Amino acid sequence: MIFLAATQALAVTTVMPVVSADLDGEALYAVAFSATLATSVIGMVAVGAWCDRSNPVGPLTTAVVLFAAGLVVAGLAPTMEVLVAGRLLQGLGTGGQTVALYVVVARIYPATLHGRVFAAFSAAWVVPSLIGPVLAGAVAEYLHWRWVFLGVAALTFVAFALVWARLRGSDLTTTHPDRSPVARRLAWATLVAAGALALSLAGEAGRFTPLVVVASVVVVVATVRPLLPRRTLTGGRGLPSVVLMRALIAGALFGAEIYVPKLLIDEYGFSPVWAGFGLTAAALLWALGAWVQGRWGDLLGNARITMIGTALLFAAVTIAGATALWHLDPFVLVAGWSLAGAGMGLMYPRLTVLTLAYSTPQNQGFNSSALSISDSVGAAVVIATMGIAFTALAGTGAGFPVVFAIAAGLSVLALVPGLRLGHAQEAARG
Repeated sequence: MIFLAATQALAVTTVMPVVSADLDGEALYAVAFSATLATSVIGMVAVGAWCDRSNPVGPLTTAVVLFAAGLVVAGLAPTMEVLVAGRLLQGLGTGGQTVALYVVVARIYPATLHGRVFAAFSAAWVVPSLIGPVLAGAVAEYLHWRWVFLGVAALTFVAFALVWARLRGSDLTTTHPDRSPVARRLAWATLVAAGALALSLAGEAGRFTPLVVVASVVVVVATVRPLLPRRTLTGGRGLPSVVLMRALIAGALFGAEIYVPKLLIDEYGFSPVWAGFGLTAAALLWALGAWVQGRWGDLLGNARITMIGTALLFAAVTIAGATALWHLDPFVLVAGWSLAGAGMGLMYPRLTVLTLAYSTPQNQGFNSSALSISDSVGAAVVIATMGIAFTALAGTGAGFPVVFAIAAGLSVLALVPGLRLGHAQEAARG
């Protein structure tokens, strides 16, 4: 399941420049990414609450169906608007699938293996890293980009059949189910998604764009608070800082990443196949960084992982910005971007291990969904903001440098919560 999620993410990032050109949807380029992230928040909250009440197999099944249905709609889309609608549906499944898998790990594997399991999750990106972007580019170039979506949808059902066969009959229901009301959290999640979508579409509002941006950000900030641990937005020590740091590094990485293949295609004339190579090295080093974290994470410690990881991420986006600004050799961009993967590989699984270490069986679903929500909301808001800036600067040559500069600022800001992660006995548990 992780393998296919990785393949889908890398493949869509690679081919989206081709998709937006084919469907005449340049204005919705960033929306096609932020839409999925926005609706994933609803899926995360719904599945997290469902898992806290029952066996996670049912929620996982529902999420997989929504994920695959969204891919089919996107793959058959006649217009960019319909493709975005498919991506909205896909987001519901993507968010729910992530949370359900985290809960499955928490309830099947002993706590001492959590660090290695999540390192294995990251390692499942290795083959997609090697072949995913290039294969997606080849499919788009020699067949059609639609098969990138439809092919992953078909394989998803095959993979889930294998997972379901292993989980069938397992009693994974928590002994102390959470019975707190869910409707309010779902309402907040829906408002968060609506705010993020409004922000991503703010560029279409003409002279009202600044007003829409401010209103959307206020809605997102106000409505996301009940979905996160208390003191998250103020960087409280411990779990709140874990969740906040995840939002910042997700925004920096995923916001900048969608412009890497676009820069290679638009400015350097790369084909989709060669543009795919721009993501391969970073994804490989992500897996290597995750392996290092799983093996020596406790020895390195949370503060050192934060310092190394954010420094690598900052270096990567700075090199990308310099490449765009001064038209450096494109392979400088490819080599520099690989550093982002190494940094994220160190930080991402470590934050997941810390989240479970701070959790109890009664709130594993809530905390797992909170971590994933911070991921998606952070990335959605940053991608939307970058999209507005990129569109506004179209034709000036400043679009690419500005989006990478935004990512650089976020990577530095991530140090604030990153140095307040604390410890939750993850050395013993992870």
